[in-house]
Amino acid sequence: MITGVQDIYYYVSDMARAVRFYCDVLKLSVVHQDKSWTSFDVGGVRIGLHWTGGVPVPQIPKGPGGVTAGATLTFRVSNLIAVVEDLRKAGIRFLGDITTKEWGSIVAFEDPDGNVLKLMQPSTR
Repeated sequence: MITGVQDIYYYVSDMARAVRFYCDVLKLSVVHQDKSWTSFDVGGVRIGLHWTGGVPVPQIPKGPGGVTAGATLTFRVSNLIAVVEDLRKAGIRFLGDITTKEWGSIVAFEDPDGNVLKLMQPSTR
C-alpha cells in the first residue's frame, strides 16, 4: 500500500552548480547532501537532485511553455508576479509568458541542466 511520496528528483550534471541554483536562486534549504544526492524539503515534499557522474543530463524535447513528455515539478507560490520578477533579476529566462486559467496562473523555466520547473499561483476564486 502506498503511504506517501518519498521524493521527486531531477538528474543534474554538476551538483555544486545545481545546489547553488536551488539554494541561492530558488531559496530552498538543503536537508541532506552527499556526493551524488542532495535533497530539499518543500512544504513536506522531498525534492532531490541526483548527480549523473558528470555526464550531460539527457534532454527531453520541449514544446511551447516548457511542455515535455516527462514529469515537471511545479512550485506553488502566493505571488507569482513577484517571484517571476525576482527570478528574472537572478538571470532566469522563462519558457513563455504567464498563462492564466480559471484554476490559477502558471509559468515555466529551466534549471541549469535544462530540467523544466514551473511556478503556479492558485486562483483566489
